[in-house]
Amino acid sequence: MGGEGALVLYSGGQDSATCLAWALECYERVETIGFDYGQRHRVELECRTDLIAGLRAQFPAWLERLGQDHALRLDALAEISQTALTSDMEFRLAEDGLPNTFVPGRNLIFLTFAAALAYRRGLKRIVTGVCETDYSGYPDCRDDTIKAMQVALSLGLNRRLVLETPLMWRDKAQTWALAQRLGGEALVELIRVRSHSCYAGERTHEHAWGFGCGACPACDLRSVGWDKWRA
Repeated sequence: MGGEGALVLYSGGQDSATCLAWALECYERVETIGFDYGQRHRVELECRTDLIAGLRAQFPAWLERLGQDHALRLDALAEISQTALTSDMEFRLAEDGLPNTFVPGRNLIFLTFAAALAYRRGLKRIVTGVCETDYSGYPDCRDDTIKAMQVALSLGLNRRLVLETPLMWRDKAQTWALAQRLGGEALVELIRVRSHSCYAGERTHEHAWGFGCGACPACDLRSVGWDKWRA
């Protein structure tokens, strides 16, 4: 680690915010990338910039390490998918057993664009908050998928890339605990208030664990994890 740099896939949610803090502890140079793909919860795009501002203001030790933020538009992803994350529809299980919040190919596309940017920016490590513990059943969050993508991207770019997944085997309670270890209660509070996980894009109702509708799958995971950690 040490002097190496990293690019963090940063959406503005709890997981990616924790991964950003993790990367800032591990690497001397950290850049971020976020995607506007026509998501229903577009408020996360505002939260990501607000949370980064909070990191810069409250954690001076990380200030010099936190570099450029990159935001890309991937509207075509919403055009070719009809899911509860890109359309106004009820959250439910689809006929194939996957939740209808699964956006086919989303993480694969994100990683591909991130790899192209990392190549140009001279960054060899890409950090993503996917996990198999609290992952809603998304197949592109599995460890096997990430390992396969690492091989494919490294071969395709003729440059070795490392895909870091610090949350792969952590549930949401352990993710809160990691945030506390990295930045104490100040980081926990920053993530609680300024990050966004709710699929419905609800930011008017504040709960013990943060803002959200309190009913969607993302809110449920975050709420259960918070209660388990606080207990």
